[in-house]
Amino acid sequence: MATNPDPDLQLTTTTGSTRSLDDWTTMFHLCLVILPDRPEGRAWVPVAERIFRTLGDADCHTAFCVPSTTAITERVIGDLEKPVLTFIDPDQDFVKSLGLTHLPAFVHIRQNATVADAAEGWDVREWKRVAASIAKAMKWTTPEIVGPDLPPPTPGWPLR
Repeated sequence: MATNPDPDLQLTTTTGSTRSLDDWTTMFHLCLVILPDRPEGRAWVPVAERIFRTLGDADCHTAFCVPSTTAITERVIGDLEKPVLTFIDPDQDFVKSLGLTHLPAFVHIRQNATVADAAEGWDVREWKRVAASIAKAMKWTTPEIVGPDLPPPTPGWPLR
């Protein structure tokens, strides 16, 4: 069950920009796909791409987060890492402050830095529920989760 993170927690992008969570959410909600720092995490990149394509013009920032270094994050996300806002979390402070125990996860954080909704692990119905919740909050089209490249259901990988 996701919990509200510390708004003063510092988040760093793969390009080296560091700000507090409160700063990142000042103007927009955050729509995060948090991937495990392992090669299998790459299986959710196409799912995230569909989500981000739909929500990219909504009043939210779509972003990846990988609880690891920039180098590992770049390997997990591949070519999509450069054009998409991507956070690293090498000490796992951010993902743990969210109360997450398994990845991948799909998390919606409001402008006041509180969690609006989240799905942990990979259950298509749960990710669809979160996508619909974000779309409703943004008054936007619901992102399509289903595609030809869906990974098999999994509870996910536990955080270290």
